[in-house]
Amino acid sequence: MSRHGAVEPGSSIRESYLMAAHSAVGLLEQPRLRERWSAPSALAEFAVSGLAGHLAGQVHQVRAVLDAPVPAGTPIPLLDHYREAAWREADLNSAANTGIREAGEAYAAAGPDALVEHTQEVLDVLAVELGGNLDGRVVHLPWVGWSLTLDDYLVTRMMEISVHSDDLAVSIGIETPALPRSVTAPVLDLLVNLSELRHGSTALLRALSRAERAPASIAAI
Repeated sequence: MSRHGAVEPGSSIRESYLMAAHSAVGLLEQPRLRERWSAPSALAEFAVSGLAGHLAGQVHQVRAVLDAPVPAGTPIPLLDHYREAAWREADLNSAANTGIREAGEAYAAAGPDALVEHTQEVLDVLAVELGGNLDGRVVHLPWVGWSLTLDDYLVTRMMEISVHSDDLAVSIGIETPALPRSVTAPVLDLLVNLSELRHGSTALLRALSRAERAPASIAAI
């Protein structure tokens, strides 16, 4: 599955996604989140509330795409999904990034307690549905106009949960939740591939092995 090593025995992408999603809900339950709800987050232009809503959205969006019809056609490869993503390297005030922030605030609009309760309810439904036989399942992403395999889509959500859990934990002054290897391995695999696409293999190699020649950044997203 990943160049970064084996995941836990018996795990699958769907099981790993559920682990990540449960971790995200646990972070949303933190008392410090309520204390910092209206404060600026570690991300520019994002309040803590909107960032919490964006994290919760990684659960709600999975439920939405599973409910949506899938048009005929072949799903695109995961890396092509990111090559075509409008938000990558876009300005903070671009339509794509503004829409992401607005969606996060919409999820958070009812407050932290309601956000946790609703997200947990959706996750309980997903835990049952993702436990079924979904091999080969394809989902359509109407906001971009193409489809992915379900497993590829869940990897994108695991990446979002991993990255934004760190953002939110830093924003409220707590330790970033540790995620299991079955989550971090596919996420790191994706990020390494995206970094290589963006910066080239030489820059990535130097950043990982030669500090004296490392580029200023190998950020993948």
